[in-house]
Amino acid sequence: FFFAFGLMKPHLPFACPKSYRDRYANVEFPAISRPKKPAGLSTWHSSDEFMQYNHAGRDPRKDPGYADELRRSYAACVTYVDTQIGKIMARLDELGLSDSTIVVLWGDHGYHLGEHGVWGKHTLFEESLHAPLIIRTPGMSATGSASKAIVETVDIYPTLGALCGVPLPGTLDGHSLVPQLENPEAEGRTAIAYSSGNETIRSERHRLIRHGGKNVSYELYDHRDQPGETKNIAKENPEIVKQLAAEIDRRLR
Repeated sequence: FFFAFGLMKPHLPFACPKSYRDRYANVEFPAISRPKKPAGLSTWHSSDEFMQYNHAGRDPRKDPGYADELRRSYAACVTYVDTQIGKIMARLDELGLSDSTIVVLWGDHGYHLGEHGVWGKHTLFEESLHAPLIIRTPGMSATGSASKAIVETVDIYPTLGALCGVPLPGTLDGHSLVPQLENPEAEGRTAIAYSSGNETIRSERHRLIRHGGKNVSYELYDHRDQPGETKNIAKENPEIVKQLAAEIDRRLR
């Protein structure tokens, strides 16, 4: 059988049963990392989608107390979703299906909660593009292990095909993640994303963002030496820019 179960939360608005919100009433959240708007050209935006909701005149970009309220609500929505997933997993156990069922949990995108001065999605920064992905397969040897491999959501289909022994067409863009399931230390590949005429590629070490238009320009960030995507090092590393830009062209064109 195949069963797909969709959950909208933690989507806007950040609403969930009060009992989940109460769990975070006295939780102190850490300061927002990288809260400033980037100084140079970037895919930063003014959080228009987020701000179109009724905030009763409050603005998290100017009101730290309200920012913490919103982050508590976001966390409460995540806990609510976790609970629903737990119910599904428990039901598989009750039906005796856990040992013969592959389970995949994934999200369609990440989310800014004040990082880079953004509330929402629709950027090409790590916060917007790093999405949840958990795979559980019967008999897996590395249960509970995390992999740092860079992968893409287009890899889910060929992974399921490989795990189920189903023949797949040879024209798929994705790659099976069975190597990472068998060995969490196995390397991944580069990941591609694009939005509003801009494109990005993420390797194990770098993210390159290419701004289209009449005058092409680049952002390059080093996740090993400068985590957080706050220092654009494109001008100092033209060869890395050239190499990653060529990989974007190969993957998308």
